[in-house]
Amino acid sequence: MDVSTNLAWFGLGAGIFSVLVALLFLRLVLNEDIGTPRMKELSDAIFEGAMAYLNRQYKTLAPIVAVIFIVLWFVPPELFAHGGSAENLSKSSLPVAFLVGAVFSALAGYAGMVSTTKSNARTANAARKSLNKALMVSFRGGAVMGLSVAGLGLTGVSALYLIYGNPVVINSFAFGASAVALFARVGGGIYTKAADVGADLVGKVEAGIPEDDPRNPAVIADNVGDNVGDTAGMGADLFESFAATTIAAMIIGQTVGAKVGWQNSEGVLYPVLVGAVGIIAAIISTFFVRLGDEGGNPQTALNYGLWGTNILTAIGSLGVAYYLFPDKALYIWVGLLAGLITNVAIGLITEFYTSYHYKPAREIAKAAETGPATNIIKGLAVGLRSTYVPILVIVGAIFVAYFAAEQAGSGLGIYGIAMAAMGMLATSGMVVAVDSFGPVADNAGGIAEMAELGPEVRKNTDKLDAVGNTTAAVAKGFAIGSAALTALALFTAYRESTGLDTINILDPIVIIGLFLGATVPFLVASLAMDAVGRAAFDMIGEVRRQFREIPGLMEGKAKPDYARCVDISTRAAIREMVAPGLVAIGTPVVIGFLLGPTALGAVLAGGTASGVLLAIFMANSGGAWDNAKKYIETGEHGGKGSDPHKAAVVGDTVGDPFKDTAGPAMNPLIKVMGTISLILAPIIVKYNLLSKLFE
Repeated sequence: MDVSTNLAWFGLGAGIFSVLVALLFLRLVLNEDIGTPRMKELSDAIFEGAMAYLNRQYKTLAPIVAVIFIVLWFVPPELFAHGGSAENLSKSSLPVAFLVGAVFSALAGYAGMVSTTKSNARTANAARKSLNKALMVSFRGGAVMGLSVAGLGLTGVSALYLIYGNPVVINSFAFGASAVALFARVGGGIYTKAADVGADLVGKVEAGIPEDDPRNPAVIADNVGDNVGDTAGMGADLFESFAATTIAAMIIGQTVGAKVGWQNSEGVLYPVLVGAVGIIAAIISTFFVRLGDEGGNPQTALNYGLWGTNILTAIGSLGVAYYLFPDKALYIWVGLLAGLITNVAIGLITEFYTSYHYKPAREIAKAAETGPATNIIKGLAVGLRSTYVPILVIVGAIFVAYFAAEQAGSGLGIYGIAMAAMGMLATSGMVVAVDSFGPVADNAGGIAEMAELGPEVRKNTDKLDAVGNTTAAVAKGFAIGSAALTALALFTAYRESTGLDTINILDPIVIIGLFLGATVPFLVASLAMDAVGRAAFDMIGEVRRQFREIPGLMEGKAKPDYARCVDISTRAAIREMVAPGLVAIGTPVVIGFLLGPTALGAVLAGGTASGVLLAIFMANSGGAWDNAKKYIETGEHGGKGSDPHKAAVVGDTVGDPFKDTAGPAMNPLIKVMGTISLILAPIIVKYNLLSKLFE
């Protein structure tokens, strides 16, 4: 291991520091007053439901992880020694890295879940004092998840690289993260939308009671769902992206470094150090998130954190580039800058298509005046149209990153693309923090209503909740964009591992692979939508039963059976998450061993293209339906309880599994296909049925 490899210790140090800061923020949150006994009771119910779900999810995943661990144990590690040192490789290299990735992903999920579910009542209580206090508590609760995701991701990658010295081998760390992320994303999405659909359709439309009314049996399940979907699910998704992108960039840096004559490991270490810079930038920028006065806008305060992280990451990464690549720094850094700009651009585009302050969501609200059918048609049109501009931004970043890096040396273009992906993911600590702020604010508003706190408190929590809806939509855009660039980085690393120079689109095997890959996202989306439909059917039946059979429930004289609804969502999520996960893991294995590396490369190309488009379409149409409903609730088009409002609720209900289940499932889907293909690459080159048939 050369001297420059010791720089990986900076990555390890930054990762550990991030985890320690996350623990500090958690302690600060737990030191806050939780409020009245009723607030504590509600918070405990949400916490217990969320943790029960998470425990059952990981118990279900444990046998799957164990089987993969055993299979990897029998893969000869020398297959992966190309392009790197085989000195420290052993039989345990692949399975240990895989297990560490799975365990670290689970740890990040636990940390975030504890933090957000313990922050909700404390945020509601802080809102009794001031908006700024409530913002600080909720943001710190979200920051625990953000800093845990980035910190554990960088700690794992850096430590495994220091141990094994070969990024190709530690790619199974990303596979471990991918396996957990896919199930967490799909399972969390099914859970939250089953509860949300039941609470909305029966509570708001049929019974005519508010969303967070304590008489609604599904209200606790709905609040639990916010956390398992938007905290554990999103956190696992971006943990996977961070790990997979960093490792793919390291692999590409290793292979192109050998081609362009780099003597040390600078190409491998730059992604690690960029991750470290991003973490330090996020920690510093947490201090920018505060209101100047009580009349301030929480969205502006959160934007300071996001902008601060982007700017500091750009500056710090340029300095590191000049240290590692004195004569090539600017060209390579341009790719990273393209990724950071893509971050901001996709966030703004997503906000335009989903926020009710802009034309698309208002057009959907207007369409609700003629019923749910026209509302749904308009939402579909907006979602389909919204795919075009983000794709232009993503391909623009790819173009700039590739050709800028090519100026530094022939063959470095693919490294520039990897740096664009790293630019996006380097800021994930702050992005996840801002996203996880959303469910805390949402739960705080629900607790304020159920605990019957004063209107001034609800006014403060409503301000935070409204901002949380926007940050959630922007974070989904970030997750999709980063997944696209991560998948591209994985695809490039796959090309390097298999030695493929070209994939000829006129080759029948390639065409077969393209079509098979393109259809997988549609199949997984269908399975996810069906799962929500089945779970929602059970939930709706249970909520109706309780309204019908529990005497005095509607009059507020009796308590609903919250636990029964929580159990329905939990069982449905655990049961239904397995099939999409097996499709994602099984497809590369089957295609690779049957048709070989060229066909599998085509599968990755087709799956990435259709998966990214489907994810953007579903996320934006779902977000626009949601905010069209909220726009009507401000008093437009008849306001709450009107026929347009009821039509908009139906549209929002259709959009719920779009934006929170099927759409987000596309992100880990295309990444898990990429990571498992990268692991299989050296094996399928030697062992595949097609090559044997034509020997």
